[in-house]
Amino acid sequence: MFQNLDVFKTAMAMARHAGTAQALSAQNMANADTPGYRAKDLPNFADAVQGELMAQRATRAGHMHGSVGQTIDPVERRIAADPNGNTVSLETEMLNSVAASRQHNRALAIYKSSLSILRTSLSRN
Repeated sequence: MFQNLDVFKTAMAMARHAGTAQALSAQNMANADTPGYRAKDLPNFADAVQGELMAQRATRAGHMHGSVGQTIDPVERRIAADPNGNTVSLETEMLNSVAASRQHNRALAIYKSSLSILRTSLSRN
């Protein structure tokens, strides 16, 4: 009955994506004064999941096609650079950090709600 609970996998992937986005934002802020540093971003979660769900996936490491545990690669932010070649904007990083925090909180809320529904269906409050 409960063999395939994709909502938990999706919530975990969303939380992992938010954590990675937060780490990239912190890395960008740490390098705000580094000459020539290019800020990095992650694609938004919806685009990342859409691509992941549409691609072939392997269910075991021995499978020839697809991949197990796909990761999302960061991309360089293509905006105007400072005179020293740095593309970090602290205001943008603050907004990205808040967005990542909200995404993580949303993932936890989805997980908790799904767990509550599962417990209720099993009659174990």
